[in-house]
Amino acid sequence: MFKKGNRANTLHGILLIALFSFAAFYIAEVPIVKELSFSPLIVGIVLGMLYANSLRNKLPETWVPGIKFCTKQVLRYGIVLYGFRLTLTQVVAVGLPAVIVDTIIVAGTIFLGIWFGRLLKMDKDTTLMTSTGSAICGAAAVLGAEPVVKCEGHKTAIAVSTVVIFGTISMFLYPIMYRMGWLGGLSDTGVAIYTGSTLHEVAHVAGAGNAMDPTDALGIAGTATITKMIRVMMLAPVLVIMSFALASRKKASANGTVEKSRISIPWFAFGFIGIICLNSLLQYLCGVDSVKEIPLNGTIEYIDTFMLTMAMTALGTETSLDKFKQAGAKPFVLAGILYIWLVVGGYWITKYLLEIF
Repeated sequence: MFKKGNRANTLHGILLIALFSFAAFYIAEVPIVKELSFSPLIVGIVLGMLYANSLRNKLPETWVPGIKFCTKQVLRYGIVLYGFRLTLTQVVAVGLPAVIVDTIIVAGTIFLGIWFGRLLKMDKDTTLMTSTGSAICGAAAVLGAEPVVKCEGHKTAIAVSTVVIFGTISMFLYPIMYRMGWLGGLSDTGVAIYTGSTLHEVAHVAGAGNAMDPTDALGIAGTATITKMIRVMMLAPVLVIMSFALASRKKASANGTVEKSRISIPWFAFGFIGIICLNSLLQYLCGVDSVKEIPLNGTIEYIDTFMLTMAMTALGTETSLDKFKQAGAKPFVLAGILYIWLVVGGYWITKYLLEIF
């Protein structure tokens, strides 16, 4: 990819994606976009898709390796650095109930997604990516699963699209449900755990939590975010389990024999866990209450968000409307079913478990 003679073209591709990413950061700060809690990652994939359906065929194909570099290597490093947003202290702060609720929601969503995907006769990769995004942390989870599933770029983009649509709906729906008294069966802590364990994106959780509890006087906004972060931590073990599960898939070799796929260990997932442990140690050594107070944390988070935005933008550039038409409505039907499970099933699971604990 960076071989002599091809290096300049690869850098051109990377620079193109970087410029789109800078634009995504700028657009994400526009008031109306900011109010909708659309992160640069979401804006980036939209810009990438606009490019894919307009100028994609007018630029040199020799730039493609640079774009591919962003969807692979830059993505992996971005997921590893994502660990700087989390600490083990956050798990202790919320306690066992949030961990158990998160575990049931994550496992239940993935298994239900796979089952309904089979009923809908959907493509296995699209099913798994959509289910993973709904189960864990939205776009970041879809990006994390992409190197393990090794699916085509447009399938990743479709999965991200479903997460964006239903996650945004939830961000507005949950505060309405809270104010209408429909969550009256839950305490303030219960509402927080329910919100953090069922909404898709971290930004969606933050938006809904702040709408319900603007000053965090009730502890809803803070506890919801921490619950969500615990759910994000589950990305690493899920990816490891997924890599072993996918290794059992059969594939036909060139000579006609059938052999098992090789196990693809997501080493970046272990890097993600390692960074969380390192961040926990740094928090202890610095004697601070929040990851935000750790020196250079803000800078690292900004760099990480930019890297993930580059990955999302690059994935968007591989997604044309024709590929969405080929996928049809089934991915959105599946995401809708999982959304109902998260909203309704998540409520009763949270209510029941909190009564026990």
